[in-house]
Amino acid sequence: MPNRPTPQQRQFARQLRANQTDCELILWQRLRARQLANLKFRRQFPCPPYVLDFYCPERRLAIELDGGQHYEAAAYHHDQRRTHFLRQQGIEVLRFSNLQVLEQLNDVLEHILRQVQSAATPTPPPPAA
Repeated sequence: MPNRPTPQQRQFARQLRANQTDCELILWQRLRARQLANLKFRRQFPCPPYVLDFYCPERRLAIELDGGQHYEAAAYHHDQRRTHFLRQQGIEVLRFSNLQVLEQLNDVLEHILRQVQSAATPTPPPPAA
């Protein structure tokens, strides 16, 4: 994990948790309380300079849900930079559209499960520079 979150970043993550989207709530209801492969997931997890929609520390796996705005050019490029940054930190990123969560929730969960099973050993963090 790069830097510790600032108090402002922690507060922002709290606000995001309090105001989660419908799709985030739907997925959270299936990830929370170790329901998926007995893994602990956190929601709106600060990973400076970003806040991850969902994060499994044990597998170093981030799950991001993308609404329609993520398909605009600027947002798409921002997401690509974010994914690149997270992968440099040793965090794997899975992205799903809100529509996938709404219409294909079981497929989304199966994809996540396959990912965590294929990465049965946690990804070590990158060496310190």
